[in-house]
Formats: sequence, structure tokens, C-alpha cells
Amino acid sequence: MPPGEIRLGANQYGKAEVRLVRVTRDTAVHEIEDLNVTSQLRGDFTTAYTEGDNASVVATDTQKNTVYGFAKEHGVGSPEAFLTTLGRHFVDEFAWVSGGRWAAEQYAWERIAVDGQPHDHAFVRSGREVRTAVVQIHGDTTHVLAGLQDCTVLKSTGSEFHGFPRDRFTTLVETDDRILATSITAWWRYRPGATDGGGTDWNDLYAGIRDTILATFARVHSLALQQTMFEAGRAVLEAFPAVAEMKMSCPNKHHFLVDLEPFGLENPGEVFYAADRPYGLIEATIEREGEPAAPEAWATVPGFC
Repeated sequence: MPPGEIRLGANQYGKAEVRLVRVTRDTAVHEIEDLNVTSQLRGDFTTAYTEGDNASVVATDTQKNTVYGFAKEHGVGSPEAFLTTLGRHFVDEFAWVSGGRWAAEQYAWERIAVDGQPHDHAFVRSGREVRTAVVQIHGDTTHVLAGLQDCTVLKSTGSEFHGFPRDRFTTLVETDDRILATSITAWWRYRPGATDGGGTDWNDLYAGIRDTILATFARVHSLALQQTMFEAGRAVLEAFPAVAEMKMSCPNKHHFLVDLEPFGLENPGEVFYAADRPYGLIEATIEREGEPAAPEAWATVPGFC
């Protein structure tokens, strides 16, 4: 191509945010799965962009309908398994589709208790974190990412922050006892092949990794949010060999002690002002030494992680 020639670069397309609610009615006790699914295809679509030739364009409406059809035919089970099934379908069904990105957010519902017993078919939306998953397919390689977002946690003590450099703009007071609160966004990448074979229980893996993150947050006496994040990532990688690396993004949800002296009141760490902005934003990747990098797995995952 001559220098200066205009050409099409990397591209993908599909149907975004397909809202899917799957109710399993095999017994009188119903199960509900609530997902927000995005399907995006990559491959030989050049003429669609440059000439308006749609001969190879799998309509975004077709992709939406496939989400619903597969939910009926295959069930959901876990977002990782469902997205992998979707992705392999498009790559295997259409020769010009070389790969793509399939993503989902899963929202939690809990059974409403009636007379102390969980109801068979009445649910309340849980205030817990949102479970996330992304499947990237590049030819024969399938990368599975899983994670969570909006996981808000707080510990009322067991956190310090001191020893930082000071200059003429430093006003922050050092402390050996503070509230530590954050909203965790975490993504982890499973090793290719480590979860192959169709027998992977993605739900158990997710629950175990989530519980490990939360337990580490609670257990570690924190000298900084950075330290807590690294310890959480290390705990996950040590406990779960299938995980290749982990990325975390954590805003520091500051809680400032309110000065009650003007009112003649003492405040020994009891009354705080929760500030929403500005906030510290701590981000990191925790990885295994010698683990091969997989930048294609993280392509199109927005932000630091």
C-alpha cells in the first residue's frame, strides 16, 4: 500500500448489552440467572466498511437472537461457559469470523424469606457486587477472563498510613488507625488449557476467588491500600493454579474524622465524614514470574483493568 493511503485498521462489531433473564423451572423451586451480554465479532469484514458490502456481515440482530436461543438450548450455568459456547459457535459457523469478544455482567438475586423460609419463586435483587466475564477468541486460542466490580468493602480498624514523603504541599496527617474502604474492581485471567476439558466448575472457581479476596482484605493488617491489593492478588494466585494473573483497581473511599470539639464533644474514632471525591485510585497487576504474557486476552477490556 503506497504511503499515505487510507486503509481500515482493527475493527469489531456486534450487539451490545443484550439483557437476558433465564428462569429454570425444572422443579417447583425456580432458579433465576440475570445477565447483560455483549457479542462482538472479528474477522474479514473489510468490504463491509469500505464498500458497504454486507455479504459477510452476521447481523447484530442475529447475534442477539443467538444469545436468547442458546440460553434456551444450552442454559447459562456460568457466564464463562455461556460466553465460550457463544464464541465457539460464531467462529465455527462462519468461516470468515476469526475470533471475537464476548462479555457479560451477571446480577445476583436472593430468595425472599417468608415465615423464615426462602420462597420458591420470589426474589429480591441483591446488593452484592456484579460478576463479570470476558471471552476472547483468536483463531484456535480461547482466553477466559473473570472478575467482579462494585464490590464495596470496609474495615473500621486494622489499617494505617504513615511514613510517606512530605513537602510544602503535604497536609495529610499520618495515622496508625483509620477506616479502610474501597470498591473493588478485579479481573483475573485463566491460563489457556488450565480449564479445558469441559469439566471446569466456573461458579466454584469464582466463589473461591471472590472469598479469597474478601478474606484477605479482612485479615491483612494494612499499611496501605497498595499492600492490601497485592496481598489479595498473591493469595489468589497461590490458591488457584489455574489463574495466570490478576488486575485490580481500587478507589480509596476516604473517611475523615469529624471535629466535634466546637460542640464540646469528644470523637475517639466514632463519627466520620464519608467523602466521595476526590479520591485516591490504586491500580496494579499481580502476576506469576515466568508466566507468558497474553496481551490479546486483555484487548478491549476498558481502563487499567
